[in-house]
Amino acid sequence: MEGQHRQPLWKALAAAPDEAGRRGSWAQGVCLACVETMDQVDAAILALRAGPRSEEVLGASDAWAARLAELEYTAGEGPGAEAFDTGSPVLVPDLTADQVRWPGFAQTALAAGLGATFAFPLQFGGIRLGTLELARRRPGGLTSAETRDAALAADLATAALLRQSREAELAGVEFAPRTVLSYQDVHIATGMLSALLRISLDDAFARLRAHAYSTNRPLLDVARDVLERRITLEESSE
Repeated sequence: MEGQHRQPLWKALAAAPDEAGRRGSWAQGVCLACVETMDQVDAAILALRAGPRSEEVLGASDAWAARLAELEYTAGEGPGAEAFDTGSPVLVPDLTADQVRWPGFAQTALAAGLGATFAFPLQFGGIRLGTLELARRRPGGLTSAETRDAALAADLATAALLRQSREAELAGVEFAPRTVLSYQDVHIATGMLSALLRISLDDAFARLRAHAYSTNRPLLDVARDVLERRITLEESSE
């Protein structure tokens, strides 16, 4: 990362994750710096992932970015999920031309104004922690310099999170970085449905996701309805 233009991103990545006394999270600062320093980027998302059901959004540059993260989680597919699964960057400069790749996600994301998306895995060797996703409102690719910067930013974010995890382990405390969007209620609702309906956790989660997708609602909202007993989802088609 060379030049004054990239200094905000460099400083944000170099800062200690979740440093005591900071207003707002480290990850949030990284996302905001990505948007500030990359001319072709309108939004950024930094997320921890551990599988199809397990995700926590550590940073989102604005409400639109958070909305895109919710759409991808609800659909169960998208650039972040693919980058995490494959361990390779996913670069889509025109979502309209590539929407068959993730039909469920693309339909809702295009309606929300997403034109192009770029996802980079957070990984170190065989360890994968999550993804850094960049978004554009209009179709168009990243410059070669921005692609290099984004890949390096993902590597540095990975190193920072691994360091923070190690420090928490040595201190004997749980590694629990601050989030801007937590899906903890989804996990609880999944377990609740699994117990009540006597089905597997995977089937319970699939039922939540299917209802969210069919009603065009965020998965998190459906989970909260289940927790508050406003819906039961006793029938798989409900």
